Formats: sequence, C-alpha cells, structure tokens
Amino acid sequence: MTSRHSSEWHDGDGTGPQRKSGIGVFGEISWGMHMCVFYEAAQDLLDANVAYFQAGLENNEFCLWAISEPITEEEARIALRGSIPDIDARLSAGQIEMVCAAEWYLPGGEFDLKRIIRSWNEKLGNALTKGYDGIRISGNAFWLGTDHWEKFCEYERDLDRSVAGQKMLVLCTYSMAKSGIVDLLEVARAHQGTIIRQNNDWEFLESPELRQPKQQGGKKPNGAPDILPNSFPGHDALTSRERTVLAQIVKGHSSKEIARILNIAPRTVEFHRENLIKKTGARSTVDLLRIVLSD
Repeated sequence: MTSRHSSEWHDGDGTGPQRKSGIGVFGEISWGMHMCVFYEAAQDLLDANVAYFQAGLENNEFCLWAISEPITEEEARIALRGSIPDIDARLSAGQIEMVCAAEWYLPGGEFDLKRIIRSWNEKLGNALTKGYDGIRISGNAFWLGTDHWEKFCEYERDLDRSVAGQKMLVLCTYSMAKSGIVDLLEVARAHQGTIIRQNNDWEFLESPELRQPKQQGGKKPNGAPDILPNSFPGHDALTSRERTVLAQIVKGHSSKEIARILNIAPRTVEFHRENLIKKTGARSTVDLLRIVLSD
C-alpha cells in the first residue's frame, strides 16, 4: 500500500462518508483506514494524537488511546485539555478511553493476535450500540526492539485486513529513534498510509515496492525497486557506487548485509552512507530514505 494525497483516501469499497482525520496531510479519510505516523519527539506524538482524537470526538466517534512511553496517561490528559475544553466530560461520559498499551496488547505478558483484533471488534459493536458513528483507535508501538516484534508485524498486517470495510479508523505510532530502516519499511508495507513528523512538518512516505517506475514492469522477489527514482535532491551528484549502495539501503539491508552483497568492507559501506547523507542533505539514514522515496 502507499500513502496518497487527502483527496484520494478511500475505504476498501470506495464508499462511505468522509471523516476528518484531524491531521492536515491526511485530510479527509474514509472508514477502514489503517494509518501510521513516525515521530521524532514525544511532543510530536502528543500533537498527532490530540488532533486525531479531537476530530474523532467532533465526528461522534468512540475513541480509544493505547498509551505507552515516551508519554504517560497524565501527559496525554493534559495535552487533550489544551485543545479540547470539555475533554473531562467526554472522558466521564465514556466517549474517549485511555488504556495502558502494554496491558491492552500483552495482558499477563502474552500476545494473542486474534484476541486483540476480537477486542477491537467488540469495542466497535459496543460503540455502534451506544449510537456512535464508529470508533477511532491509536496505539504506540512500544514493542520495537522486543521479542514480540515479529508477532506484532503479523498483527499489523492482519489488522490492516480486518478493519477494511468496517467503521473503524486506526492510527499506529512509531518512534523514529527506535526504528531501523528494515523496521520502517516493514511497517510502511503493513499500513495504507505512512507519514513522518520531523521539525514540526508532516511528510508522506511511500512504500518502496510502489516506487519502481512503471516502465520497469515486475519487482524483485522481496518487493524492493529494481532501480532508484532519479528525482530526489542530490541524485546527480552521486557516484555509480554510491547509487548501488543506496539501492541496497532502500531495500532495508544493514551495512554488514550490503558489504556481503557487494563484496566490500563494512567500513566502506559506512563511508558511502556518510557521503549519501551529506550529498542529499539528509539528517540521518531514516531521513535519507524519506528523501529518496518521497515524491
């Protein structure tokens, strides 16, 4: 899947009323959307969720926020109060609920994919019974770097399928600081749209398998592009070897993997990586990926 401009966001069957996302670059969206935000700082995480939930409350939706580090429930409440004057009344009325993400996703330390998705569906049923238009969910990816990573990747893919056609909106948030390139690509593929929050600006990130020029036809077995786009800043300044290394970075390979594939030393890969960051004006490898894959 890929991110799209706001006027192009539709649900699975292309029908249904448009909902305000609350996040400018998403604009209006339809039921069944499964979105992702990569954020740099805790304030970015708060800003995204407050705007997202404010729109949901105004849209007569039931809202649920699964909270984890780097923010606390109290910080979330304070942030909500700053933009939604009647938030305490809405909390008391049960229109918005805040839960501990670890307790919601891993009760007793056990991960059960079917239980989690079943719980979301139960929340939807209850919300519709109470007269809400649907439900709006946000959860922070506290599982990055844990033993549960592979299971949660599977969960994200299954969730993407399960929300299609249902009166649900799901926003998943991921820390850029904790996400490696492989993680970022894996997450982008599991969502219908991914945006990055950097320096107070929102930008779309497209899934790499859809960046391949149409005239090239098929894809590599792993879904990565055969060739790189040639419109990103600094492209013309890159050497042939730098372009080769960059193509491997875009595919999500680590420096050791790139070194093995290209039969060069890992230190040489790091040298090329530093040059790529410098020539494209990127701030980091994640930012380099954004620059290369963005329109």
